[in-house]
Amino acid sequence: MKKSPGQWPEIGSSIEDDFKDVLIIGAGISGVGAAYRLQQMAPEMTYAVLEGRERAGGTWDLFRYPGIRSDSDIFTFAFPHTPWQGDTLLAHGEDIRNYIVDTVESNGIDEHTHFSTMVTAANWDSSTDLWTVDTVSNGVPKRYRSRFVFLCTGYFDYAGGYSPDIPGLDDFAGQVVHPQQWPEGLDHSGKKVVVIGSGATAITLVPSLAADAASVTMLQRSPTYIASLPMTDPFTTITKRLLPDTLAHSALRWRNALLMVGSYQLCRRAPKTARKVFRAMTKAQLPRGYDVDTHFNPTYDPWDQRLCVVPDGDLFKAIRSGRATVVTDKIAEITADGIRLESGDEIPADIIVTATGLKLQAFGGIELSLDGARVEVHDKFVYKGHMLEDVPNVAWSIGYTNASWTLKADMTAQAVAKLLIHMRSRGHTRAIPNRQDKKLTARPVVDLASGYVTRSLDQLPKSGTERPWSVRQNYILDRIDARFDDLTESMTFGRTVPSQVAGPEAVDVFTA
Repeated sequence: MKKSPGQWPEIGSSIEDDFKDVLIIGAGISGVGAAYRLQQMAPEMTYAVLEGRERAGGTWDLFRYPGIRSDSDIFTFAFPHTPWQGDTLLAHGEDIRNYIVDTVESNGIDEHTHFSTMVTAANWDSSTDLWTVDTVSNGVPKRYRSRFVFLCTGYFDYAGGYSPDIPGLDDFAGQVVHPQQWPEGLDHSGKKVVVIGSGATAITLVPSLAADAASVTMLQRSPTYIASLPMTDPFTTITKRLLPDTLAHSALRWRNALLMVGSYQLCRRAPKTARKVFRAMTKAQLPRGYDVDTHFNPTYDPWDQRLCVVPDGDLFKAIRSGRATVVTDKIAEITADGIRLESGDEIPADIIVTATGLKLQAFGGIELSLDGARVEVHDKFVYKGHMLEDVPNVAWSIGYTNASWTLKADMTAQAVAKLLIHMRSRGHTRAIPNRQDKKLTARPVVDLASGYVTRSLDQLPKSGTERPWSVRQNYILDRIDARFDDLTESMTFGRTVPSQVAGPEAVDVFTA
């Protein structure tokens, strides 16, 4: 019997206990934000958050290396609905994790969250319009069913970072550490430390380690653009003092978002000018006569790769003090006592930190399938930045690469909630993005030339060059699109009404 439009079909009692309208995978900043928006906008819907780790926080619970902090300003990185209480522009990793946990607990999201629950696979059954989600919880398999799956798993592999094949690494007599698996209680005091890499992780580690180490060397193959950001500024201080928390947070969020968008556009539209500005700013913070062009003048244009920031120029302060050194060269081999470079020079080391980047991974490594047929993710185009062509009732939260992750993640959470409300109000049990054989030019979904991106593009879906199949890195334009979004654009809706869960006889009713 068909249910009338305005509600979803009832679910059979045999799976009722493990059924939710929405399953949110991941309890990091994306997953918690998704749960909040679903509660706020569609409180009648049931949901559960499945998190593989023992507590909330995602990235901010995973990374424990010294100095871990946000590399975007915290007011745009924080949730728009939960004001950040501090007045510094960058925040420490532990403080961010505590903020996420507080948001979970204060909004009752913890009551819907299943920790230590690793999702391994999800299969769509077109006869019932339901996802079956396989998990392992403390070694015990468990299966969930849901109408919609929201993947808030980030875009890198939590199991381990990228470790290149470095000749002789096994011969090193000291300790080798990857930042993604930082050992608790690692003592670097009085030791010679070499950090391999020049990205956000490396430039965070170097000044933090330099405070206690005998020496710290940042060994890079090529330079990175690095901008110094003050930890506090007068506008932030005055705004926090004069306005109520909610208004102050909103004002600072918009101010900083506009600054990010503006600076990015300047860099992309006038790269030669931007290069000169970065070089001049960097030179002013380094010792007189320092070889800026070798160590801090990249060969690529600003924002071809992600721009890194340092709070109050702490990396440059460590270099000026002599506590840290930058070496630009390639590794010939690792020896028992350190690193021999292609130039013939040797760097002695007691500890080597391989800050060599992430391994990209779509959907947390979860295997998606449709009626048992595996979805080849890299063959799919992304729809409106958060769904996949021809894959029903699944969304993926991925943030900006040129601005704070949360700016995009929150828009995605709201877009998914609106879609679910639209579906339920009309009795639709499926929503399938469909380009209807429209020819699209493919480009990377993560539009950066960084090594960790280029070596893993086959792990991610594709972006087109025209909407709604393009992934755009522009917060302002995305906000405008979100306000006037047409939920039916390039979308096929339908409804199925199973007579029973076991052996259903489905009736499909498609609507335009």
